[in-house]
Amino acid sequence: MNFIFRLKNSIAFMLSICIFLLYFPSLVLSIPTFTMLLLPNATGPEALTFDLFGGGPITGAFDGRLLKYQGPNTGFTPFGFDASTRSRAQCDNTTNPDLGPICGRPLGLAFNYARNLLYIADAYVGLRVKSSSDTQGAEVATSAEGLPFRFLNGLDVDQQTGIVYFTDYSSVYQLRNITQAMQSGDSTGRLLRYNPGTNQVTVLLRNLSGPTGVAVGGDGSFVLVSESIGQRILKYYLQGSRAGTTEVIVTFQGNPDNIKRNLLGDFWVAVNVQRQGPAPTMVPTGQRITASGTVLQIVNFAAQYNSTLISEVQERLGRLFIGSPTVNFVGVYTF
Repeated sequence: MNFIFRLKNSIAFMLSICIFLLYFPSLVLSIPTFTMLLLPNATGPEALTFDLFGGGPITGAFDGRLLKYQGPNTGFTPFGFDASTRSRAQCDNTTNPDLGPICGRPLGLAFNYARNLLYIADAYVGLRVKSSSDTQGAEVATSAEGLPFRFLNGLDVDQQTGIVYFTDYSSVYQLRNITQAMQSGDSTGRLLRYNPGTNQVTVLLRNLSGPTGVAVGGDGSFVLVSESIGQRILKYYLQGSRAGTTEVIVTFQGNPDNIKRNLLGDFWVAVNVQRQGPAPTMVPTGQRITASGTVLQIVNFAAQYNSTLISEVQERLGRLFIGSPTVNFVGVYTF
């Protein structure tokens, strides 16, 4: 009897394992992998977005081009540009930062899916917009409340309203002078809002310390904005009794960059963590946080990027797409 009892228990246990593996294979069998989507003679895929049908990623390159990934057989192909002064002869494949004002430098990217319009925060030429059929982006705004944009960076679109939220990293320094901005502890950055219905740009926050990423909450009641120099994330309330107020929800031992919301309503932040020691280095990480700033998950990308800075981590269908301001590929981490 004891033998039969033990046999039944063993069979039941094995059946339980089989059912678990059948319905939850990713929890047991998933082994993290990393692949590189190579850019064609270009570097600096800092920010990423996907079109209405999931096509992409689409990214901006250091030389001012917009590029779209068309699959493993084709790779990245041209998707346009946004600087009216750009020429292929002068700009294609350039790594000269002083050509930025001529060639443009697309950073933050996000679609208004209802209208199939891609909004672009260009570090040098301002807020731009283009349709999928346009080659060149059109000008939307170059200043707010009388102060010209100096260094646009992050961008997100509220899909419910079409309102665009974006950051101006500094009112003093341009992208090509970012090292000076960080060394000086610059705090002249701004969080801005563009309303396509009224064609008006409004300043929501001033005196920010290196604002980079911005992300709208799923219900549109708040936006998160990262301060790279300030090493923290702010939550700005758009609705409710706290509308117009701000709170710090998380601080880091490092520099946060872009923020991207996932389907569950959490947010991935690219954070370059400062590792102390005789030779201090930066450790590139992706950190998943809640809307209240609780850190839920940290993924260390040192094995893939060493101490190279990353700028964005975006989750799609069980994969993390990783942007960086300096490398020649978009990283794809499957976990």
